[in-house]
Amino acid sequence: MLGQFSRLNVDSSGYHGGSMKRSSWYTSFAKAASRFSGRPAVFAVAASLIIVWLVSGPIFAYSNTWQLIINTGTTIITFLMVFLIQNSQNRDTAALQVKLDELIRATEGAHNELLDLEELEEKSLDEFREKYQALAAEARSERRRGQPDTGTPDA
Repeated sequence: MLGQFSRLNVDSSGYHGGSMKRSSWYTSFAKAASRFSGRPAVFAVAASLIIVWLVSGPIFAYSNTWQLIINTGTTIITFLMVFLIQNSQNRDTAALQVKLDELIRATEGAHNELLDLEELEEKSLDEFREKYQALAAEARSERRRGQPDTGTPDA
């Protein structure tokens, strides 16, 4: 079994001795932009800009240009942030899945067929979900009868 993980440089203790691959320019940029834009100071600057825009309304007589400035600015920022947020979500989800897969792989008695469930079609995923819902219902039933709900029943 370990042979399957040799290309990942994983030994029997789970140690990953290799170095991580360098990030692409987009990934590096997306990480930096995500860290930067999530700071409270950036939110304060954005809120201040909106306040300045609102206060400047009477100065510009609430003209179409005045409205166009905020509409264009927010549209561009929103459009770009959607891609940065999606990249961040994809990266976080992928990392979480790998960590969960490693826990399943390293846990004695765990069902290795649960590895990479996120790649299954909806119908197959529903079948797994139904199995585990039945196990949960059985455990709750046993608990109501005063029996412990611990253990590792076959899935």
